[in-house]
Amino acid sequence: MRFLELRIPPPLVGLAVAAVMWAVARATPVLQLPRLVRLLVAATLCTVGVVIAIGGVVSFRGAKTTVNPLRPETSAVLVSTGVYSFTRNPMYLGMVFVLFAWAVYLSSIWSLPGLLLFALYITVFQIVPEERVLGELFGAPYAEYKKRVRRWL
Repeated sequence: MRFLELRIPPPLVGLAVAAVMWAVARATPVLQLPRLVRLLVAATLCTVGVVIAIGGVVSFRGAKTTVNPLRPETSAVLVSTGVYSFTRNPMYLGMVFVLFAWAVYLSSIWSLPGLLLFALYITVFQIVPEERVLGELFGAPYAEYKKRVRRWL
């Protein structure tokens, strides 16, 4: 299944998973949560996710390297500061938080496996191939970075 590696833009994967989560929520019982609580929790999770993801983009832009996830071979610099000092994949982590917010908004415990589906797909078809390329590009410094900082959290 290597043909799927680095092929589908991660935001599209996130949108597809969000659509599946919505369909599951429509077909299964929902949790009876007060609307205000649900909206506040969803908004908080979404905000955290967006801040983390934007932190990744800002760090890449500041280092003048690519943010294109389909072309990791065009990376010019190994970024390991800022948000990259606690997660190697802040943009994907941010998307997980946004999907979690979506599940809370939907009030559907049955949509939560969508988070795992997204994380699994992104890990296998996006992160692992990116890591392979970055290892070739940056060698020992990247290997050391991988030892210091976790893939997700």
